[in-house]
Amino acid sequence: MTPSSPFIRDVPAEQALDAWRAACADAGCPARLPAVRIGVEVAVGRVTAEPVWAVRSSPAFDSAGMDGIAVRSIDTLGAGETTPVHLGCDAYDEVDTGDPMPEGRDAVVMREHVHREGDSAELRGAVPPYQHVRSIGEDVSTAELLLPEGHRLRPVDVAAAAAAGVTEVLVRRRPVVAVLPTGDEIRPIGSATAPGEILDTNSLMLAAQAREIGCEASCLPIVPDDPPRIAAAARAAAAEADLVILVAGSSAGRDDYTARVVAELGTLAVHGVAVRPGHPVVLGTAGATPVLGSPGYPVSAALTFEIFAAPLLAELEGAPPRRRPTARARLARKLASPVGMDDWVRVRLGRVGGEIVATPLPRGAGVLTSLVRADGLLVVPAGLEGHHAGDEVGVELLRGLDEIERTIVAIGSHDLVLDLAASALRAADPRLTLASSNVGSLGGLVALRDGLCHVAGSHLLDPDSGEYTLPYLERVLPGRELAVVRLVHRDQGLIVAPGNPLGLRGVDDLARPGLRYVNRQRGAGTRVLLDHELRGRSIDPGDVAGYEREEHTHLAVAAAVAAGRADAGLGIMAAAHAFHLDFVPVAREPYDLVMTPEALGDPLLAPLWALLESEDFRASVRDLGGYGVTETGRRVH
Repeated sequence: MTPSSPFIRDVPAEQALDAWRAACADAGCPARLPAVRIGVEVAVGRVTAEPVWAVRSSPAFDSAGMDGIAVRSIDTLGAGETTPVHLGCDAYDEVDTGDPMPEGRDAVVMREHVHREGDSAELRGAVPPYQHVRSIGEDVSTAELLLPEGHRLRPVDVAAAAAAGVTEVLVRRRPVVAVLPTGDEIRPIGSATAPGEILDTNSLMLAAQAREIGCEASCLPIVPDDPPRIAAAARAAAAEADLVILVAGSSAGRDDYTARVVAELGTLAVHGVAVRPGHPVVLGTAGATPVLGSPGYPVSAALTFEIFAAPLLAELEGAPPRRRPTARARLARKLASPVGMDDWVRVRLGRVGGEIVATPLPRGAGVLTSLVRADGLLVVPAGLEGHHAGDEVGVELLRGLDEIERTIVAIGSHDLVLDLAASALRAADPRLTLASSNVGSLGGLVALRDGLCHVAGSHLLDPDSGEYTLPYLERVLPGRELAVVRLVHRDQGLIVAPGNPLGLRGVDDLARPGLRYVNRQRGAGTRVLLDHELRGRSIDPGDVAGYEREEHTHLAVAAAVAAGRADAGLGIMAAAHAFHLDFVPVAREPYDLVMTPEALGDPLLAPLWALLESEDFRASVRDLGGYGVTETGRRVH
């Protein structure tokens, strides 16, 4: 079939999965993979294709459960501290744990409870029958059901099976996944790339996701944007694989051919799902093999594998999909979401004041680092417009709760020193995480007010007093006792192209006709600083071309200038250095960490305060460029 529009429709995820299952059944795709018999020693991770029954009892004989002496329990009757019983050498037998029980003996006395008098054993306590004795079949009995069909084998499962005399198990063959990258612009990993060319990281990631859930996976050679060649490669892959993943080409662009190819090779079941990110996914078949057309953006690709490929592959093995643990969390800031789509939002997690706090990460489908940094996934259902700050939400955990408990939550203004601190803290203690989320200085103070972070990073300038941060504390957190620790002084200035080709000298030049500016978001201290500087020069923000264009970090501002999308943006010197750009100084400002006084004595934050006192860390900060550390770690309020 050929779609009559770029997207057949936006199908809800569950309906899309059901439609794909139905298309696979109609195309003759196998409902289950063939079964193979393998040794228990190599069976971990595989799924049983038939029940596993015990062929022998475990233990196979009555055995000693402790090191000591085997006795007849009746011979110990009356034994006590004041009425000890003495057993001659013919009335007991020395045994070690696991030894068969000697004939006629029905109990074991622990060695440390036996008092020796030559060959005689003195007992100062009676023992009941079968004390410290493992009876035949105590663990499992012959012909008992050990494991059902459809069970994914764990290390304890194969150990129990081996103990019950099982040497081989019938399991499903591992699913075979073929990942087929497409696109004229795609280049193999390790290649030098020109502008417009992209490394094939999606294939690497998707194949690794398949292997992580127990599949065999291979990355096939890149196929250019040529429908006949894509169709030929997909047809060949389908002949060998249980699932073919076509990477990219699933959208509605001029060179997006996946839907057309799938329709030509078999059945196009779904094109376009009500999921964000991952909307332009393709689900269908090539002959009798399922095909998934994965979007080209990496976050979309990763999530569509989890939403669609992982459940289908589990079904082929006859096992339930793997489920991650979940938890309840409070949302650190407002989260808007499009109505009509399930919105999969990556979040950072930490425990603050006894509650888990979830801070949304950047939402872009191409922001792969948001998955790298994510501690959890929050799904906003299609019928909701989002959540308010402080709302309780359910999150799927990507890290264990014990790791989340050891996370310092920093919310507020962006600064590279926090990233440097996070790396240093993790190097010193792999259990400790510093998770910083960039919502601007004002947003950080609001999060602290609402109990959603441990520390708030702030460099808010008060134009009336010329002071930073302190005047805002009473405005945002009135009546609250707070502590302020100086992190750094840092240079703020105009980030410009190498060589400063436009000859910019300062803020006065931002109103120059033709100059393209990139700004920070409302509530960011850098935005407040810019507005103060413009006001002091009587420059109307409307005269700055690009004033309304916002980025959420200094690095994003620098990236915009480096890419030629902007001529200048106010930011820190370290961000300019990171992109090998030039820098025109405007101001030196303090950057502070705001917290409750209790945080200063919180054992979780103690490593952070110690780090700020470290000369090695301060030297690393200076090396970033544009930072002063003479007051680093000093309490200023």
